[in-house]
Amino acid sequence: MSDIRAEYQQRHDRILVPLATRLRDHIQEFVKDVPRIDRIAARAKSVDRFVAKAEKLTDNGARKYSDPLSQIQDQIGARIILFYLNDVEKMVTLVNQYFTSIEEKEIVPDEDSKFGYVGRHFILFFPSELFDQQLPKDDAPEFFELQVKTLFQHAWAESNHDLAYKPDRSLTAEELRYVAFTAAQSWGADRIMNELFIKTVNS
Repeated sequence: MSDIRAEYQQRHDRILVPLATRLRDHIQEFVKDVPRIDRIAARAKSVDRFVAKAEKLTDNGARKYSDPLSQIQDQIGARIILFYLNDVEKMVTLVNQYFTSIEEKEIVPDEDSKFGYVGRHFILFFPSELFDQQLPKDDAPEFFELQVKTLFQHAWAESNHDLAYKPDRSLTAEELRYVAFTAAQSWGADRIMNELFIKTVNS
């Protein structure tokens, strides 16, 4: 696995970091006329997180990834954060117009009575115009991950990831209820702000 770390470190520094910058600029260009976008970001997956993912095992103890450099699809991840729920479907339509998708998922809690992570995730081909002699396509991964979320979905997901998704210790029952409560609050705030937005636009 030490070879994987060295190989990924080289790809990270030479290819992924500059490619993430080009991808962010490319997305900013295609949505430049779209209102109510809070931010657009793109990042190369850190070396430590890539190695940790590459070392994951299946339930039967086998390696999950036989060829991590080609199989792990989120070596570059991008996000588009929108103000309101009302704009999510419009952005999804734009993404499908401008990029070639191999996967699209709407992620919601497993049960209707539960609150938790919500977002639209895509696995997309990199546009060919991002590559040139300085950044050859042959040395880069084929795909990147794009997430489309609202401000409230993003804020809850970031805090949850930091505190609950990969905790240094297991959360207590009361702490888990706190996390569930904040998810429900974020869900409600997202809808209330969206309703207010629609009312103000139509008034």
